[in-house]
Amino acid sequence: MTEADAEQVVELFSLAFFDDPTWSWAFPDPDARMEQYRAWWGLFVRSAIPYGWTRMTEDGGAAALWIPAGEPELSAEDEAKVEPLLRELVGPRADDVLTLLERFEAHHPHDTPHHYLSLLGTHPDHRGQGKGMALLAANLAQLDELGMPAYLESSNRANDRRYERAGFELIGEFAAPGGGPTLGSMWREPAG
Repeated sequence: MTEADAEQVVELFSLAFFDDPTWSWAFPDPDARMEQYRAWWGLFVRSAIPYGWTRMTEDGGAAALWIPAGEPELSAEDEAKVEPLLRELVGPRADDVLTLLERFEAHHPHDTPHHYLSLLGTHPDHRGQGKGMALLAANLAQLDELGMPAYLESSNRANDRRYERAGFELIGEFAAPGGGPTLGSMWREPAG
């Protein structure tokens, strides 16, 4: 994936996560959500592309953002935009979303170098065809060659079994504030 693909990938993630339990909780207005997501996921896509670990299927049906070991998920410039952007997008709800982001960070393992799967999404028109999981499998094969563990948070617990079939194990859980959805922290040791 290159800078030229960024807009397409932002749109893919905006559609893929539209009804995600966690992210639709964070951005609860369905009428505003697509525009909010475009701004929100744009930060993550722009920050990840320079690492060279962003992947997309040839047909644009699925995409993955990987953050290499030791690198921040967001550039310093984009990290500085998070709070003002959330306050602009979701107003008073921003405090709860910021608390959720703190919980993401608190549960993220820092002791062992690993690649972090920031986002994996499948365009709704391509769901049910195995494209997202095939992309994940190809990415994990690359990490296996490097002997590199992987970590992700499952924002939609219905996907936990899919991740488990790919070799991930549930290592923890945390919840969004105020009785919001529960997320799973998942770790995968390299195969072989």
